[in-house]
Amino acid sequence: MNSALETTLTAPHSPEMGELNPYQTGPALTQATLTQKGVALEWQDGQQTTLPLRWLRDHCACPACRHPQTRERLYLPLEAITEPPNVALQDGHLHLQWQDGHTSAFHRGWLYQRRPEAEQMSAVPNIRPWVDNFAPEHIRHSDFLTPQGEKAWLTAMLRDGLALMTDGPLVEEEVSRLAERIGPQRATNFGARFDVRSKPNPNNAAYTAVGLPLHIDLPNWRHPPDIQLLYCLQNGASGGESLFADGARVVEALRQQDPTALAILSETPIDFRFQDETHDIATRAPVITLDSAGNLVEMRLNNWIRDALHLPVEQMEAWYSAYALLWKLFHSEAHQLEFTLLPGQMVAFDNRRVLHGRREFDPNSGARHLQGTYLDRDMLASRLRVLARND
Repeated sequence: MNSALETTLTAPHSPEMGELNPYQTGPALTQATLTQKGVALEWQDGQQTTLPLRWLRDHCACPACRHPQTRERLYLPLEAITEPPNVALQDGHLHLQWQDGHTSAFHRGWLYQRRPEAEQMSAVPNIRPWVDNFAPEHIRHSDFLTPQGEKAWLTAMLRDGLALMTDGPLVEEEVSRLAERIGPQRATNFGARFDVRSKPNPNNAAYTAVGLPLHIDLPNWRHPPDIQLLYCLQNGASGGESLFADGARVVEALRQQDPTALAILSETPIDFRFQDETHDIATRAPVITLDSAGNLVEMRLNNWIRDALHLPVEQMEAWYSAYALLWKLFHSEAHQLEFTLLPGQMVAFDNRRVLHGRREFDPNSGARHLQGTYLDRDMLASRLRVLARND
């Protein structure tokens, strides 16, 4: 075993590390030496690392330290380790005998994969902002029902924040069946699965025929829904084209054009509120949330559900100016994607990143009926990791 590229799972009698994800069989460890910093390791291919004693004790995978069924950690590394263990290599694997009598065994491939210097590979793609002439991935319904097609859809969703499924059956509740292949539907005050069509006495603009400027759904929740699925059953009405824009791209455009406006919108919490006869759901948060590196975490742009602007008077004009610029950037042709959703198609998008809207339609010209639901982004990432185990 002299290559780091071997991918066979643990050999007979090799230490078991309690992992469902595969790890490499080699290369073998050729040296393990106690140092002041921990245990210095060297593999057959020349790679080296030093792992602290507390890290090694913390990652012991024996049944006393990891539950054999749930794989959850049972050991708590509260105390510093002052007495070094006895160190040995057996068949290229690391074995430690601790001074309290406990024994730990580490598979050489698992240690190779988990060493701090190794690139940490992930099945989940990084976010990729849209570019000019961006077009969403199109994946046939029949392909989605296969592992490879589902992986392609999940990858596109997590990377681009938007994907289109085509050629689906025109049957009620298909959106729920597709969603539940991935995870449980996220219920809100509109239910777990909702119908989007014009109806009397609406409690939301989506249930009318008016045009909907770009927005995210439910910014009045502390945690707005992550992923929205909209499945088209009927679309015979004139108008009603779907609109989308990528928040990750627009935030970068705002940063380039007016970094002060970006700072105002990302550092100033405002109020969002939805209320009807049975609900009154409100929260306070910035329109834009960025991480420590300045990357987009979430958008909360929804002009209908903005509550009264509770800010010091001297801050109001600057906030309105920044908000107006963001609105113009989102609604510029350069940043908008527009298409007509056809019966049997399902569009899915990251509700906290990609804004959506629609053109006005004429309800007297034909029927328009979409069914929708929400999913947690964590469930998409989880499903993709599970599917990747068989690669």
